[in-house]
Amino acid sequence: MFGGKDHLSIIFMGHVDAGKSTMGGNILYLTGAVDKRTVEKYEREAKDSGRQGWYLSWIMDTNKEERSDGKTIEVGKSYFETEKRRYTILDAPGHKLYVSEMIGGASQADVGILVISARKGEYEAGFERGGQSREHAILAKTQGVNRLIVVINKMDDPTVGWSKDRYDECIQKLALYLKGVGYAKNELYFMPVSGYTGAGLKDRVNAKDCPWYTGPSLLEYLDVLPLADRKINDPFMLPVSGKMKDLGTVVEGKIESGHIKKGTSLMLMPNKMPVEILTIYNETEAEADSAYCGEQVRLRLKGVEEEDISPGYVLSSINRPVKTVTRFEAQVAIVELKSILSSGFSCVMHIHTAIEEVSFVQLLHKLEKGTNRKSKKPPAFAKQGMKIIAVLETTEPVCMETYEDYPQLGRFTLRDQGQTIAIGKVTKLL
Repeated sequence: MFGGKDHLSIIFMGHVDAGKSTMGGNILYLTGAVDKRTVEKYEREAKDSGRQGWYLSWIMDTNKEERSDGKTIEVGKSYFETEKRRYTILDAPGHKLYVSEMIGGASQADVGILVISARKGEYEAGFERGGQSREHAILAKTQGVNRLIVVINKMDDPTVGWSKDRYDECIQKLALYLKGVGYAKNELYFMPVSGYTGAGLKDRVNAKDCPWYTGPSLLEYLDVLPLADRKINDPFMLPVSGKMKDLGTVVEGKIESGHIKKGTSLMLMPNKMPVEILTIYNETEAEADSAYCGEQVRLRLKGVEEEDISPGYVLSSINRPVKTVTRFEAQVAIVELKSILSSGFSCVMHIHTAIEEVSFVQLLHKLEKGTNRKSKKPPAFAKQGMKIIAVLETTEPVCMETYEDYPQLGRFTLRDQGQTIAIGKVTKLL
């Protein structure tokens, strides 16, 4: 751990315009990760282009297209620290065209922050009428984000005025829905904030405005969250989320297990290429001698060309490389499917940072609701709401582990025609 502080990756999720980027930008400003001069410069630029209210989001959304549309397209990464911890913020796109980017981001996060707008009409659009808030919650859960902080934003809006009734209305429906997605009570926390004014982000909400909420601010809550068990001494695994040419070949990603030092020899899977680590950069782009499980890093590698790497490849230890297969058995829960699914059905699988086409070779069992008992007879087909055990096959070898051994490399999401249709766990490698 650099400087002795623990590291946590958090992802901001939610519907378009819920205020994710503004909130992220404001946190970077309030923690001193971005200085006042930079923020004032953005404020001037935003005013000049008639976008006064957007200046905080520009700290997170740096490309021109994102600024002119006020939409986040790629998963932005930023970094801040408090007295207690270091954080990487992953700012996920809220728009439904960019869900696959959101999945890649969620697979690298420890904690999810679901941003919900309390503004009249916006909450309803984001949550009730098929908005992205619902899909994001499902995706976060399947990508292993087991802690969700639900932030009810825009509480300062004139249509809301820090109203307890409006807050309660928002959280009651959400709590029910999130329970259905699989979040237990102790994995959820709700809080009211204003991402624009900063109320409830670093400092607690003013009791004058909001006498009914006496809980912690967002950063106070994050600072005391119990950390997931880190597998520091396990075999090294890092799913590659991005690559670039920069005086050699550089890859980036989150270390899911193990630790590394400069000069370590590793194996790049699935194509079994031996590589050596020349340089390690931590999340602030500073050079480091070593890096540990849970950290976001960039690594400069020797022994491989940039064009020989794809996202979804996994850097792993030579003695126990990550498994690679084209056939595997999995437990699959079908969340949304207009038709039915039978053997031969194919769709797109997102597993850690990899995206692969996959087809169902054989349906083995149907699982009974409530008890998860396996049926003796294989089902002829599966439909929405069912859980099945099936054999799946990919055209190319994919790096994966069973869910039991390494959850982050053994859970996946299935999508078809721009929709999340099912979520799954790898139970056996064939």
